[in-house]
Amino acid sequence: MKDRPIFAEPTLCESVLTRIRQHGLRVVGDVHGDLNAFRHAIATQRYVLQLGDLVDHGPDSAGVLEVMLDLIETQRGMFVLGNHDRKLGRALEGRRLRRDPPLEETLRQISLSAQDDLAQRAHEAIRHAPAWQRLNNIIFVHGGFHTTMLSSPPPPTGLDDMSPPLSRALFGETTSRMQPDGYPERRLSWINRIPAGITVYVGHDRRSYDGRPWHRTGRLGGKAVFMDLGAGKGGHLAWIDLNDF
Repeated sequence: MKDRPIFAEPTLCESVLTRIRQHGLRVVGDVHGDLNAFRHAIATQRYVLQLGDLVDHGPDSAGVLEVMLDLIETQRGMFVLGNHDRKLGRALEGRRLRRDPPLEETLRQISLSAQDDLAQRAHEAIRHAPAWQRLNNIIFVHGGFHTTMLSSPPPPTGLDDMSPPLSRALFGETTSRMQPDGYPERRLSWINRIPAGITVYVGHDRRSYDGRPWHRTGRLGGKAVFMDLGAGKGGHLAWIDLNDF
């Protein structure tokens, strides 16, 4: 494996970067409470970088949180902040949110966990999860790319005030219209602003239904890889292994 410097935000310490150099990286898409699939995904010596939306919809969001927290605490993995993770973090702070049955079920599961401190530990992890992570010429983000991600670190927390880069990181690029399925209509014009030589791994948008991540190249030559294959919603959990860091 090549021994070359890794450009990284401060969320990755030197021991983690060493692990990535030695064993490589596994990028995991949206989990949405699919604990069995997540357990299969992390059965590796590679460092696990999960693209957000750990919770809601699937059968065991609390179990997924427990596994993710173990990965973080043993320096074997991390997640970037997804919109569902942010919603959970704000709920755990006691903020009043609109009625949301999947979130309510996640909170119920957390309350029943054998780990009495799961809510507190989950809140801390969500509060400190970066909204995006860069390694060399690769950017990992939940929703979509913003040019700010090329030169600036993410905000200290994604639970407070919203900014254009944070909104893009969490929600992608939306129009003012709703789709027939009740979800906001999303544009993908941000792909055309990815510079040549940069690859962006994202979740959030399920663009593929053939069991494989969806690859697109923008007008500048940059690439986007969509990793949400519908885990927790009747689909599958995707992961991709990356080497040569």
